[in-house]
Amino acid sequence: MIFYKPNKKLIIRYLISISLSIISYPVFGQIFSTAQNPLSVHWNYIQSGGFKIIYPKELEKEAQRMANTLPYIYPKVGQSLNRQTTAIPLLLQNQGTVANGFVQLGPKKSEFYTTPPQYFDSQDWLNNLAVHELRHIAQFDKLTGSKKHPFPELVYFAYFGAGIPTWFFEGDAVVNETALTESGRGRQPNWIMPYRAAILEGKRFSYSKAYFGSNKDVTPGYYQTGYLMVADMKEKFGQFISDSLLADISNRPLRLYPFSKSLKKYTGQNTNKYFLTTQEKLKKNWATQQDFLSTENYTSLNKKTSLATNYFLPVRLNKNQIFALKESKQEARHFIVINHDQSEQKLFGIGYQEQPWFSLKNNILVWDEIRYDPRYKQRSYSLICTYNMMTRKFKKLSSQSRLFSPTLSDDGKKIVAVKVELNNQFNLVEIDASSGKILKTIPNPDNEILQTPCFDQTGNLIAYISVTEKGKSLWVVDGEKKKPLILNSRQQLSRPIFIGNKIAFNAHLNGIDNIYTIDTVSKNISALSASRYGAFNPTESDNGKITFNDYKVNGYEIAEEMISEKPVGGNGFVDFSAAAEKQENTGNVFNQIPDTAFQSKRYRQGLNLFSFHSVIPVIDNEYVFGLELQSNNLLNTMDFYTGAKYHRDLKRFEYTADISYKALYPVLSVLYRNRPKRTFYRSKNVIQQGDWRENYIKLNASLPLSFNARNQNYSFTLNAATSFTQRYQPENMPVNFITALKFPMEYNFTFNHSARTTERDIAPKWAQTLRVTYNHQPFDKNLGGEIMALESFLYFPGFAKNHSFLASFNYQKATGVNQYATEIATVYGYNNILAKSKLQNSMLFNYKFPFAFPDWELGPLAYVRNFRAGLFSHYENIGKDTNIGQPKTYGIELNSSLNILRYQPVVDIGTRLVFVNKIYNQNPILEFSFTYSF
Repeated sequence: MIFYKPNKKLIIRYLISISLSIISYPVFGQIFSTAQNPLSVHWNYIQSGGFKIIYPKELEKEAQRMANTLPYIYPKVGQSLNRQTTAIPLLLQNQGTVANGFVQLGPKKSEFYTTPPQYFDSQDWLNNLAVHELRHIAQFDKLTGSKKHPFPELVYFAYFGAGIPTWFFEGDAVVNETALTESGRGRQPNWIMPYRAAILEGKRFSYSKAYFGSNKDVTPGYYQTGYLMVADMKEKFGQFISDSLLADISNRPLRLYPFSKSLKKYTGQNTNKYFLTTQEKLKKNWATQQDFLSTENYTSLNKKTSLATNYFLPVRLNKNQIFALKESKQEARHFIVINHDQSEQKLFGIGYQEQPWFSLKNNILVWDEIRYDPRYKQRSYSLICTYNMMTRKFKKLSSQSRLFSPTLSDDGKKIVAVKVELNNQFNLVEIDASSGKILKTIPNPDNEILQTPCFDQTGNLIAYISVTEKGKSLWVVDGEKKKPLILNSRQQLSRPIFIGNKIAFNAHLNGIDNIYTIDTVSKNISALSASRYGAFNPTESDNGKITFNDYKVNGYEIAEEMISEKPVGGNGFVDFSAAAEKQENTGNVFNQIPDTAFQSKRYRQGLNLFSFHSVIPVIDNEYVFGLELQSNNLLNTMDFYTGAKYHRDLKRFEYTADISYKALYPVLSVLYRNRPKRTFYRSKNVIQQGDWRENYIKLNASLPLSFNARNQNYSFTLNAATSFTQRYQPENMPVNFITALKFPMEYNFTFNHSARTTERDIAPKWAQTLRVTYNHQPFDKNLGGEIMALESFLYFPGFAKNHSFLASFNYQKATGVNQYATEIATVYGYNNILAKSKLQNSMLFNYKFPFAFPDWELGPLAYVRNFRAGLFSHYENIGKDTNIGQPKTYGIELNSSLNILRYQPVVDIGTRLVFVNKIYNQNPILEFSFTYSF
């Protein structure tokens, strides 16, 4: 029996990733970014009340505003954690088009991505980020502020993730953002809508399923779960319950399930029981709310499914067909046509969007799509793409643009969209739908945040949503004239469309998201829908109906209803944060922000390359362990690591230093090792042991480039490296011992293409990876030899959805000192089979598929997400060791993904039974694997 363990270092920095999800703003599922900005970005900074605000010079106005805002609100944000001051660098990022914000340790910093999404809270975007992310800063300060140990950041970060569940960090922050403002996600019914729908439909979630998610069902998510649990804690146990929990964890850290035990100390219930108690409370509150509301049931026009599936933005094409944007746990986002019998015709897939969006008029389809810079991933663009339904031709209408929510006029000849400049100036622009030329820019002198514009039937009037700190507004603009229809509302207004002389829009006037209309003259508001859980995204049909999204337990479905106005009705909203708001008693923390002018200075990248933050333990294996000092600078342009490791078997130390500079187009790195080495050799038929030390330095240049277009991703990596080794202090080495290895050269080129995948996919259904490697010794006559390797990995669709077939063909030719090197993929069980000849080629066939998604909670021990299986048949040295009909190894494997001990990392465990060709006289090999990811 063989225990198979993938080649990896057991280093605490891997454990640190356990906690990284606590820092992501939920608009985008980013952990934290290690990407770079282009060198053309010029940075300034402002010091203000413990905050060092670092920002591109275009954002001077926003930086000045944040310099006033952050120190002013931090004492209020941190009040219930007894934190009043802080010190942290904060970066404002303006090059990207994906909204995000996070706080991290190692190095300690926060980042705000200043381009807002097209659908978010009813307050200023940067204020929105500030009130949430500053709470995370206060949480970290609470747990680390009194610690005096040197360079502890990554150790703390790892412990936070291992000891405190993500839902608590995020739930505490969402409760805080809601209690301290007039907005916050706690006031958005659609944010909590999936959980409410599930509860009222009779579903009950286990603690683990609500926390960790599911590959088949819509689940609450840890933001929503955490918000509801923390809000309940505040209501029952007071304003300072979070402070008490974090203080107790900090004082008694070395316990299994430290958070659960601290929670039981203060509430009498552990995490699992508290979750189940909260869930029962939610059931009662939402049932009472449902009794208050007058709702209607709508017939779904899409195919029925028990799997979480969304049909976004339905548009009726004719009396028999509906057009929509579909995605599910099984399928990546793509356009479809739904026929009258609910059969579906798939058109084509698209890439990542900031939110689901398209517009279809007069057989012209437009949508926006995120595209990344090939090298500097902090820079991204939002492009407009078009597709002609008649000619079936695609067109990229803009390039390197920052355009959002494109909407066509009825004749399909022009587009209105939101344009966001690098200085965060927002404007509406009219664009020629054929050429992409901007025809008109509509002034926005107050620079309100603009969202989801649309034309009326004539193409002369434009309706749109604006956002300021005062709330959301609905406007109509006619040329240079504009008038408000709804002004400074805390409603989640979104996606207006013209229906005759009225405008339909989304809002939650009755406490549930529904569709409403407003008369553009009288400004009277009526309801068009009365959905049980939520109605969204109306479009007008020719038959006097509206087609819209009706939310149900498995996602956004498609419904249709005659246009019939109803009374708005009373507001039945359930405010779970009311107790916390009363406890904080601050009102809106953004009222009366100071307006001081701060001195800004140039932030020079060359003088800020080092940011030492952590000393961490390093364990390479059972024989090698030590300590490492780490530096990662704030702009992610240089990493530096140095340390010492002890080799227990050799009883000697190794000294290391690695540096990587990532600001240039190629990534340049230098690695240094002063290390002990040992070898065994035969001399006069006697095995001898020899030892020496060596200085090893390696230089590497890498050029990673990647592109995305619609649902296709491409990457190219060109790598070149060389090294120099100087050996010294030889002990018991032969007389021909070589003391210098002079600049062997390594070259590698990799090409990868893949289609967009889903969470159920084991591998892409269509992907290709090609790799070429060449190593040789041009500068060392004593060590001649070379190796040329060609690898290919070709993925194809299997027999069912989410099945994957891999065919891998690989070849290498090695001579001299490289003759026994391995640069290509090998057969399963390779390391446990005696070789009959040098490796020359391999041909690998793998078929993998998921077969069960149980969502089992095995008490506190494990949460089982899925089961997967695979078949393989592998060949090696074809024509020499094996024939095409006789694989060297073949067999089966079984894997499962699970969460262990209710911790965040996803652990993958597996077993593999490898049968070996009979000519090797090898018994079957049983392997076990254990990996984890975050």
